[in-house]
Amino acid sequence: MCSDQAVHVAMTLDSDYLRGSMAAILSILRHSSCPQNILFHFIASASANHDHLHRRISRSFPSQLFKIYLYDSKAASGHISTSIRSALDCPLNYARNYLPNLLPHCLGRVIYLDSDLILVDDIAKLAATPLGDNSVLAAPEYCNANFTSYFTPTFWSNPSLSLTFSGRRRKACYFNTGVMVIDLQRWRAGDYTRKIVEWMELQKRMRIYELGSLPPFLLVFAGNIAPVDHRWNQHGLGGDNYRGLCRDLHPGPASLLHWSGKGKPWVRLDANTPCPLDALWAPYDLLQATSALES
Repeated sequence: MCSDQAVHVAMTLDSDYLRGSMAAILSILRHSSCPQNILFHFIASASANHDHLHRRISRSFPSQLFKIYLYDSKAASGHISTSIRSALDCPLNYARNYLPNLLPHCLGRVIYLDSDLILVDDIAKLAATPLGDNSVLAAPEYCNANFTSYFTPTFWSNPSLSLTFSGRRRKACYFNTGVMVIDLQRWRAGDYTRKIVEWMELQKRMRIYELGSLPPFLLVFAGNIAPVDHRWNQHGLGGDNYRGLCRDLHPGPASLLHWSGKGKPWVRLDANTPCPLDALWAPYDLLQATSALES
């Protein structure tokens, strides 16, 4: 599980999003030029039914190497503040903050992926994203997004807090934490988990942001990350965080389709209210028949 020749993929795993995770796994393997070279590292809550999760993965991908790591969400729960959508407050959403502590210390580089996406290209290309000499992670950046909107007036009106992003190597921009290439050794050396947690603790004392687990990542890393080509994050296919309305693809090529936002394709398909692009996710839905039988 520590081979530096393998492509290491980390994802969270739980019963609510298992259908999405299975689709993501299938898409990764189907489009890989060397699927036997991919190792999956799944993070599951310590309270989850691990035997059930393990059986699901093993039966669907009997020759696939993977390991499930237990995540004690109690530590994170004490730092979580309510956000604009209750699903964003799930402690498992914050597992990415602790990846370097959860995964083997022999691991150097890992790709972290959300469970509401599919790949339509070889993940080895994403794994080869250069991090440069100093960056801890690479992620898709969106510098045309209104960066100030991710933080409250309380944050921007505070003289010391508003200077947080000054002196960064590059312009601080919004980036998507659902697709990241991470150098775990650099993360550990910089003690970045502690820095993220410190911002979460401040958020408990004074409201400086609204949107779940994303803002602490922006506060720590924005302006210091390496960019990932936007083809690896055709994002927002789940609509916004309030209504989850249908959206079109962004202009340009697509290597990864990401249903970030409120609407999830398996939920809309089951409700017979799919968006047009949900048809691109449906062929990877391994649990469709099981879901129908259980309902």
